[in-house]
Amino acid sequence: MKLFVAGLSYKTAPVEMREKLAVHPSRLRCHGCRLKISGNLSEVVLLSTCNRVEIYGVVSGTDVKVDVGRLFRDLCDKDLNFSPYLYLKEGAEAALHLFSVAGSLDSMVLGETEITGQVKQAYQTAQAAKLTGRVTNRLFQTALQTAKEIRTQTDLGRGAASVGSVAVELAERIFDRDLSQKTVMIIGAGKMGEACVRHLAKRGARTVLVANRSYDRAVNLAAEFGGHAVRFEELLPSLAQSDIVVSSTGSPDTILRRDQVASVQPARRGRPLFFIDIAVPRDIAANVQELENVYLYNVDHLESIVRENVRLREQELGRCHEIITGRVQKFMARLIKRPVTATWPAPAVKPDFTFPQPTVCCS
Repeated sequence: MKLFVAGLSYKTAPVEMREKLAVHPSRLRCHGCRLKISGNLSEVVLLSTCNRVEIYGVVSGTDVKVDVGRLFRDLCDKDLNFSPYLYLKEGAEAALHLFSVAGSLDSMVLGETEITGQVKQAYQTAQAAKLTGRVTNRLFQTALQTAKEIRTQTDLGRGAASVGSVAVELAERIFDRDLSQKTVMIIGAGKMGEACVRHLAKRGARTVLVANRSYDRAVNLAAEFGGHAVRFEELLPSLAQSDIVVSSTGSPDTILRRDQVASVQPARRGRPLFFIDIAVPRDIAANVQELENVYLYNVDHLESIVRENVRLREQELGRCHEIITGRVQKFMARLIKRPVTATWPAPAVKPDFTFPQPTVCCS
C-alpha cells in the first residue's frame, strides 16, 4: 500500500496550463470515479482550485509505480503533455504536503481561509462517492484538524488576505488608492465575488455592480453592501459605465470575448477599462488586452502584491511547521501501526524529522 499526491500548482504551472485541468466542483465525483478506475487506485480524492489540481491516491503495494502522466491525461481528455509541470510526493511527503495545503502554508496568499473549505469539500465529495478508504479518510480528517490547530494556535491568519481582497488591492493600486469616484463591477456572486464586494465596500468605491447568472443571488449580495445588481444578459451595457471589472465565476467557458468588449468601446469614449480575472478557467479572453485602453490582469498577476503581504505573516511559519511535523509523525505511525522506518519514502518520519523549508514564492 502506498499513499501519494500528484499534481500541479501555481508554483509549477501558469494559469494557461492550470485551467486546462480545472474541474468544476459539480464534476469532482465523476472525475474521481474515472481516476480510480483508470489508475487502478484503491482510494482517491481529487482537489481542484484556482491555484492547484491535485490527485491524492492510494495504490496497492509499495513497489507499484504511479503513472502520473496517464492520470492527468485521463483527467484532461486532451492530448497534452503536462509532465514538465507535475510533481509527485509519496508517503510522509504526501501527508506533509496536504497538511501544508489545508493549513494554507502552500497557498499563493499565505494564511488565506478559502483553501481549508475547498479541501473539506473535495474530501466530502469523494467520501460520499465511496472513493475514500482507511488511509484517505484518516489523512484528510487529520489535515482538517491540523488546519484548525494552525488557525487557532498561531497568528498566521491575522490580517490574512484572500485572493479576492488582493484583487481589490490591485484595483486600488491602479487608481492610486482612490476608488471613491470609480465604478467597479463584480462578475460572479460566489465566495470570491462576495469577498471582493466586501473589501470594495470598505475601500469606499463609489459604485459597485454585481452581475451573476442567478439574478436573485446578485440582488441579495448587492443589497447587503449597498451595491446594484445587474442581470447577466445586461452585462455588456454595464461595461460601458465600469472602470474596473473583477470576474470570478465558475464557468468552464469564456464569458467575455474580444468582440463583445470591442462593441462597448464607442460608448466609453476612450476611458480605460481594467479587467481583473481571478477565475480558473479564465472568464475573459486573453486577447481583449489587444484593444486600445483595455488592460487585463489574471490570477497570476497578483503574485507581486501577495509577495509583499506574506512578509507580515512569515514569523508564524516556525510554529506552523512544528504543528504539521507533529501531526505527520502521528499520522504515519498510526497508518502503518508500528514505529516509522525507512521503508516509507523520504523524508522518513522519525524523532528527528525536520520540516523542509518551503520555497516562498507567494505562499
